[in-house]
Amino acid sequence: MSVQMVLLPVFVQIALTFALLLGMVFGRRRALVSGDTKIRDIALGEPNWPKGATQIANCYRNQFELPVLFYALIALALPLRHADLFIVLMSWVFVVCRLVHAGVFVSSNDFGRRSTIWLAGVLVLLAMWIYFALKILLLI
Repeated sequence: MSVQMVLLPVFVQIALTFALLLGMVFGRRRALVSGDTKIRDIALGEPNWPKGATQIANCYRNQFELPVLFYALIALALPLRHADLFIVLMSWVFVVCRLVHAGVFVSSNDFGRRSTIWLAGVLVLLAMWIYFALKILLLI
């Protein structure tokens, strides 16, 4: 696999993280400018943001949980030359799960749907790690 093919889903995941960061910044700014939130109410990190701003912030923070294992896998698989077609295809499935998860998170926030999509991403990532570990340990 070419480096570009392996890294493209990583770049999409990173773009999602930056999009959520910008959404969080603009949502919080809007809350401050409109007066819905006062600086004294959040100055010490108190969770006093409006619902929409909180949803986006929580979704943004979530991008530093499960995706870290995705980044680590790609960072190991690429230089060890184990980033094959399976890894690339599953990377895309994982990233699509993350995109859909984020979409649900910042819109309806339907917990049942959101957690089902999250679990699908977890299982895909777990399969990727098992596959990668077996390739390394069995010298395939």
